[in-house]
Amino acid sequence: MSKSKITVVGAGNVGATTAHIAAMRSLGDIVLIDIVEGLAEGKGLDIAEANGVGLYSSSVSVTGTTDWEKAADSDIVIMTSGMPRRPGMSRDDLLAKNVAIVRDVSEKTAEYCPKSFVIVVCNPLDAMVYAAAKVTQFAKNKIMGMAGALDCARFSYFLACQLGVSADDINCVTMGGHGDDMVPLPRFSSVNGRPVTELLDAGTIEKLIERTRKGGIEVVNLLGYSAYYAPAAGAVKMAEAIVNDKKETISCCAYCDDEYKAGGYFVGVPAVLGEGGVEKIIELDLSDSECSGFEKSLDHVKQLATKVEELI
Repeated sequence: MSKSKITVVGAGNVGATTAHIAAMRSLGDIVLIDIVEGLAEGKGLDIAEANGVGLYSSSVSVTGTTDWEKAADSDIVIMTSGMPRRPGMSRDDLLAKNVAIVRDVSEKTAEYCPKSFVIVVCNPLDAMVYAAAKVTQFAKNKIMGMAGALDCARFSYFLACQLGVSADDINCVTMGGHGDDMVPLPRFSSVNGRPVTELLDAGTIEKLIERTRKGGIEVVNLLGYSAYYAPAAGAVKMAEAIVNDKKETISCCAYCDDEYKAGGYFVGVPAVLGEGGVEKIIELDLSDSECSGFEKSLDHVKQLATKVEELI
């Protein structure tokens, strides 16, 4: 792929951090867009001025704007705009408000960036990916959600702290919806090729799994609002795999039909990301208990998708 153009929608904490990391990774020209006058312009200018101390390639431009014309023909659109979670709120509590926001953003994406790949970040994640797909009518391989990348990052960090090893040596897999019923898979998560089930006892693993499931609300309760550094990093990881055609296997929210008997829904699975977007779903040989956990999580995703249908 030639020099890419990446639009980040939403200049709040997640969006601005996503734009900053993408610029530092020199993934292409960055457009940061928001409906609030001056917000994206100010943060875009601030990020661009960091070029002066050599944090990223001088060939990368960063533009903040309210004008979708400047986002025209973007290769990737990362949707971060939406109401953030507050203490006492579940991701599902955001559904109606964020469906309306994603619908508007998706309409503009289809109009101005009809050939783009779309990475959705806002919550409830799986439902928002479903909404974006319904509105844009883009090919299923071009729509995906950042969930597993974040969940795996959290699981990897907790494992690294427990084991006293580098998180770089850990590969994790999570599946299912992005929420309290996500399904981390320790049997398929490894440290330099050794499954974590060989390195930690079942009780310790279960505690780390539970902390991973509650990772979002742990940050919300501490800050008073949603996490943004790690979610932004997860979104950029996915964008980088597409821009650089890395063929990287990343847990993310992707369309599954026959795969895992999902029946035509966007749900968290390990997938190969490259220049074709979601190029392949990796089907793992799940145990009965792992299948049960995934099916329970998928049922919740389906319920949210039904609610999206009523709101679109």
